[in-house]
Amino acid sequence: MSSTIVLLLLSNLLILLATQYVDENNADILLAGYNTMSKKEKEKFNLKGYLIFFKNFFWKLVLYSSLITIISFSVLDEFYTVIVYCTCILIPLPFFIIKSNRSFRK
Repeated sequence: MSSTIVLLLLSNLLILLATQYVDENNADILLAGYNTMSKKEKEKFNLKGYLIFFKNFFWKLVLYSSLITIISFSVLDEFYTVIVYCTCILIPLPFFIIKSNRSFRK
């Protein structure tokens, strides 16, 4: 297995570990936007629901990008595999932002 594919999968593992590290106790520090809210806004914000959405989104992102990266590596060369990986990571992020703003912003 190439070092490129190993690095791409390790970066997915880091995303997954970072996502699992975020919880209600450290959201004040780690969640952008939440850490700048006033106490009143934080009380109105559905943090538990947001964390479920947040973790599910990134679990799926890591799973699908890993599978697509492995498949593309078997079909394409390393350069195009990296492009496919970056595309798999970047395309869903606007969806995440839009969905989280619609569902959790009041």
